[in-house]
Amino acid sequence: MNPQTVNRKPATVNRLLLIEPYYGGSHRVFLDDLVHHLGDFEFTSLTQPARNWKWRMRFAAPWCAAQLPAKRHVDAILCSTFIDVAALRGLGPSWLAEVPIFIYFHENQFAYPVQQGDQRDYHFGLTNYLSALAVDGLAFNSCYNRDTFLAGCRTIEKKAPDFPMRLHEDLSVKSRVLHPPLDFQLLDIVPDPTPQSVPVIVWNHRWEYDKNPEAFFKALFILADEGLNFKLIVLGQSFGRLPTIFAQAQERLAAQIIHFGYAPDRQHYFQLLKQGSIVVSTANHEFFGMAVIEAVRAGCRPLLPKRLSYPELFPAEFLYEDDDSLLAVLRRFLAQPHNRLSSESRQHLTNDFSWPALAPSYDLWLRSASK
Repeated sequence: MNPQTVNRKPATVNRLLLIEPYYGGSHRVFLDDLVHHLGDFEFTSLTQPARNWKWRMRFAAPWCAAQLPAKRHVDAILCSTFIDVAALRGLGPSWLAEVPIFIYFHENQFAYPVQQGDQRDYHFGLTNYLSALAVDGLAFNSCYNRDTFLAGCRTIEKKAPDFPMRLHEDLSVKSRVLHPPLDFQLLDIVPDPTPQSVPVIVWNHRWEYDKNPEAFFKALFILADEGLNFKLIVLGQSFGRLPTIFAQAQERLAAQIIHFGYAPDRQHYFQLLKQGSIVVSTANHEFFGMAVIEAVRAGCRPLLPKRLSYPELFPAEFLYEDDDSLLAVLRRFLAQPHNRLSSESRQHLTNDFSWPALAPSYDLWLRSASK
């Protein structure tokens, strides 16, 4: 794709180049919202479609280097972890040595889960490590993401024979946590539905094993066998290796299901979220939790594991310890009168993750090393 420019007050703004080799999903939403909400920058984007992620990490740097003009045309660069910044600076025009480069970690390859049966390829984590060394500023979407990345850096430094290093200490100094802001405008204008007499449980995560759907559905199987009354909305994207538990759940919980599958239309997705009473996560992996925050904004009470990024996002009253306590909490919830979060509660729990709240922090970060 050729670079595209969005002009905003060109006489006063800083010029920012956005490089995203995996322009899709949450990465795309993040950049599109960044352009929309940070109006005092002039944005230029260099992107590729979101597919073939391993090849993106290997070849995005030489491809992007070849697209850049010989003369410097920007004040700073923001990229994701899908590009090897060290290689980009080495292969690109000479001005890349002067321009500040920032990297935003939506995920890190030290902690990103591998497919069941696969072995971790530490070369991808090493790409993240070298990129972090080569940039001027690092931002992570959660403390959990930052901490697991720095832990991975320590581990890989120890693995390297004959190279005693503690470079992760330098990375820690130039790292900060900036939650990814969410735009709630379209969600907020969707009207709340007529209250239902039966509680509605929502699952809105990727249909992959690292989200631990087995624990979620097995709990629901028990509750259904006990005769507890509930309805179910299952959302989220499915991919190549679909856990078999989803087919089992669609059959065993057929009487409870309101919706079961991906909802590509955002308005329809928000309408489904607003029918929910409680949103549940059983994840073994989560760097942030945008889907949960959207569901909470829609009025669902969160019920989340006391691990990963969740303890830094929500108070302890919404967290559970293990699968046994999940079942106990769900059982108590279904036995009580059906209550969604009030408008005041949902705003209190989510306003800190909105663009109005976070945009100033992003503006300050991206100007912090501008030259």
